[in-house]
Amino acid sequence: MSDVKADHLPRDLTLYLLARFVLVGVIAWALSLTGVPLLVALVIGLVVGLPLGLLLFRPLNARVTAGLAKRNEKRARARAELRAQLRGEGQPE
Repeated sequence: MSDVKADHLPRDLTLYLLARFVLVGVIAWALSLTGVPLLVALVIGLVVGLPLGLLLFRPLNARVTAGLAKRNEKRARARAELRAQLRGEGQPE
């Protein structure tokens, strides 16, 4: 089941980033409708939207984190195997 999560990592990561940027845009758009200058609205949108995105998109964040952990585990295993081969361990005599 964790292999399935790793297979969807690019899709989940893209969705997560887009969702957070859309949230920042919605907050900035709402503030600009109330008369706040656009640059100030974008800064406030970043300050408010990025932490809020952690709470609102928690399931998507968990999938991305699990996918990254699985990918890093595979890379660490491959690196350990390569180092063992370079030391000469595991080769038939």
